[in-house]
Amino acid sequence: MSDKPMPRTMAELLGDAPALNWGKWGPDDEVGSLNYLDSAQILRGVASVRSGEVFTLQVQIGPGRSDSEPVWPDRTPSVRTQTMDEGFWLSGRVPETHDGRHWADDKIEMFLQGSTQYDALGHCWYDGHLWNGYDASLSIGGLAKASVLPIGERGVVGRGVLIDMARHRGKKSLDKGESFTHVDLMDAAHAQGIEIEKRDILLIRTGWLSRYYAIPHEEFYADWNEPGLRYSRELVEWFQEMEIPNIATDTVAAEQSVDPVTGVSLILHCALMRNLGVALTEICWLDDLAEACARDGRWSFLYTAAPLKVVGASGAPVNPIVVR
Repeated sequence: MSDKPMPRTMAELLGDAPALNWGKWGPDDEVGSLNYLDSAQILRGVASVRSGEVFTLQVQIGPGRSDSEPVWPDRTPSVRTQTMDEGFWLSGRVPETHDGRHWADDKIEMFLQGSTQYDALGHCWYDGHLWNGYDASLSIGGLAKASVLPIGERGVVGRGVLIDMARHRGKKSLDKGESFTHVDLMDAAHAQGIEIEKRDILLIRTGWLSRYYAIPHEEFYADWNEPGLRYSRELVEWFQEMEIPNIATDTVAAEQSVDPVTGVSLILHCALMRNLGVALTEICWLDDLAEACARDGRWSFLYTAAPLKVVGASGAPVNPIVVR
């Protein structure tokens, strides 16, 4: 038995020479592996369109119940407040207008990562450095570098491929903490009759989001540990070799929450996003898209997205659009 101590920190786990893409697109880059999505990749995505079907992947914001929005456990759902409607005139709270015009207005308070959203590349880090080597002090008061703004200004367009891990394993939803690897992704793709190609945007369905809507709120959050990709050096190197620009999942945090061996949390947020610049899109509704893909056996499509252009933000809501 090895006497080598078990890694307990992100730096110990990922090692002194992790797979890195820092500097690959210059010292000022803030969008990382999204740079792979050049015009050829956009046209490759367009070439995947066959039937013209459109699917939007965002969950609803503000359905009106405190337990109606899936969020990370220490976040709270959105609160939408009506600031003007017909009731203001009926109650006499505002005077009648001279021309009889009435209107509705409202505002919302929410975590910017409290709905379907993109993480900024600077959202998560270790050892005092963000994506591309930017100093972590640049996060103070708002991300001066690697915020979600450059992603929003650039937009994301390319060939998307849906890998339905829940369907592949014969389940409505993967179980808490259930994991899979890049090899599992390729096996599932093969079973679906498609190949994951370089620079594909990967959409990964676990059924976890549909589970949220099907079971009691307390049960969903009990013993929190989402299913998802499991860290290994080989998985990270596969992502680097395949030049994957973006993964989108139907889970809150895009990966297995806690490594069962080391207890380290959200490893791929650092190994993929912080180190390789892979964009993470989370809380995507994929069930309707999966049903359509399964019906006709077409699992590739045009994927388009652009998060809100929020200056300095660590993430922002998005409504990705898929065209088949």
